[in-house]
Amino acid sequence: MTLALVRTRALDGLAAPEVTVEVHLANGLPSFTLVGLPDTEVREARDRVRAALVTSRFEFPQRRITVNLAPADLPKEGGRFDLPIALGILAASGQIAARSLEGHEFCGELSLDGSLRSIRGPLAAALASGKAQRVLALPHVNADEAALARGVTVLPANSLLALCAHLTGHDPILPHVAPARASAAGVPDLADVRGQLQARRALEVAAAGGHSLLFFGPPGTGKSMLAQRLPGLLPPLDENEALESAAVLSLGGMFDAAHWGLRPFRAPHHSASAAALIGGGSMPRPGEVSLAHHGVLFLDELPEFNRRVLESLREPLETGTVSVARAQQRAEFPARFQLVAAMNPCPCGYAGHPARACTCSPAQIARYRAKLSGPLLDRIDLMIEVPVVPFTDLATTAAGESSAEVRARVIRAHARQISRQGVPNARLEAGQIELLCAPDAAGAALLATAMRRLNLSARAYHRVLRVARTLADLSEAERPAAVHMAEAIQYRRGF
Repeated sequence: MTLALVRTRALDGLAAPEVTVEVHLANGLPSFTLVGLPDTEVREARDRVRAALVTSRFEFPQRRITVNLAPADLPKEGGRFDLPIALGILAASGQIAARSLEGHEFCGELSLDGSLRSIRGPLAAALASGKAQRVLALPHVNADEAALARGVTVLPANSLLALCAHLTGHDPILPHVAPARASAAGVPDLADVRGQLQARRALEVAAAGGHSLLFFGPPGTGKSMLAQRLPGLLPPLDENEALESAAVLSLGGMFDAAHWGLRPFRAPHHSASAAALIGGGSMPRPGEVSLAHHGVLFLDELPEFNRRVLESLREPLETGTVSVARAQQRAEFPARFQLVAAMNPCPCGYAGHPARACTCSPAQIARYRAKLSGPLLDRIDLMIEVPVVPFTDLATTAAGESSAEVRARVIRAHARQISRQGVPNARLEAGQIELLCAPDAAGAALLATAMRRLNLSARAYHRVLRVARTLADLSEAERPAAVHMAEAIQYRRGF
């Protein structure tokens, strides 16, 4: 047989479209032609495949070899096509039976010695293979991740030779079993934070309702410490959310089976570009907002970020998705993250400090705070000052509640929201807000006064109502009362 067909998967955002590797052997001078819109990495597969076949003691055909990656209009990138190309050559030259490839899909990059290296996005490929009801063979190092997809048989292979031994029936490979969920035991505990009762309370409210949060205060007051403890307060991910999070991390090559089922925590440096934060590249890849999907995105030293970078956060904060358009390709990535930010009150950091004098002029402070636009601040639900904790309090204050104790209340409040409306309070639409977040008479009067005196926008009005609804859920009240409304308004006045 001089023609062989092998199934594999490309990557297109979170999707994994099917690619058919067609290998044809013809008479003529020996050559190796690769067509089908391959990028540089894919074109280099010719040399990797030739060396891998020879070192694995297979015969490399001295004929005219043509490999077509169909469909031809889909861009192909990475080394994931090495394995299906090598198997196609073996099947076309009669060294393995072509029928043994039926019902299978293959992905993997080949080393020159025939061993298999990891690929990017195996979970997306496994999900697509399961829908197509085919067995997926891929490198052993990717097996834990791929096996997370339910309804797909994953064959982990260490080398081309081992996979061929399985296909010919000499040494079968057992299907891989999915790893168990990771334990949250290693997550930082809220009990480590001394003092800062208001900030701890805000952290609990943010966790219960999925609200965005801004900490501001002098250096060394515990802003970053508090933010790092938010993932340990959040409700556990359900199966679909865990798979979505793992699939995005897989595209970025950052999935770790040891953290399967835990909420991601991303903390990019303030020098990050818009493409690094939002996503981009000639072949679009997810940015930090997508890698934090169903988790926490922590932006420390918020005003030090480029203003254009911060403004790019406005759309994903509202919609929960990011659309990256490039000349060759367009991709959409999920970005349902929880924003936590921290900043100093001024460039030197000591404005309002009880013991250290601020060296900044009013103009410098104004320029510093002007880096945060009104529309961006409008999208942050809670703004909390984190003041200096006196040494005596640090030394004598007993440990507060642990993350486990606070998380129990958060889970109960979250369950109330899901049973009532199906989503956390932070994601309520305008029509739902009027129906589900309406306060009592005293709360409505208090909100009307705050709207007039604080000159709050319509967006801020809705966010105050959402936060008040979360506070009512934490206290197991049927509707927001004046006490809940007063606390929610207080969180808008902090900055």
